[in-house]
Amino acid sequence: MSDQPNAQPSHGSPVWDPSHQGTGAPPARPRAAPDGGALAAGGVVFAGVLMFVSGVLAAFQGISAIAEDDVYTRIGSYVYEMNLVGWGWVLLIVGVVAAATGYGLLTGAGWARVSGIALASLSLVLQFLFLPYAPFWAVVQIAIDVFVIWALAAYEPAAAPPPQT
Repeated sequence: MSDQPNAQPSHGSPVWDPSHQGTGAPPARPRAAPDGGALAAGGVVFAGVLMFVSGVLAAFQGISAIAEDDVYTRIGSYVYEMNLVGWGWVLLIVGVVAAATGYGLLTGAGWARVSGIALASLSLVLQFLFLPYAPFWAVVQIAIDVFVIWALAAYEPAAAPPPQT
């Protein structure tokens, strides 16, 4: 020991810890998520629900178009015209795949995030092309697709902790 009454012993913790100064060892607590991180994390769950529900609704939309009932009427003449039955099959297939991807997002599947962005982008384009048949619903679906793309692109999943043995 030293002659000074408040001196610390030479063994034990150092007086100056570099982790508190931003140099040396990493900080003891993990940093908070960046702005919007929690919103994006919650948005992924919401995006999964939206993809699942909108996929099921798109499948029903496709079935209705395939059945050629009186639900859809064309408004005006457009450059990109397609047979209503053809649109029905496209919407049915995309709807089933989107519902499966939404389920994958809810279960945390790694493939679902990239697939979700691709499917929401495809759905956005298809709904734009479907505007002549259901203008209000197509605009609502486009807004949902934009949110899904944002939520899946902005989310940065935390690294999984190593398995304990």
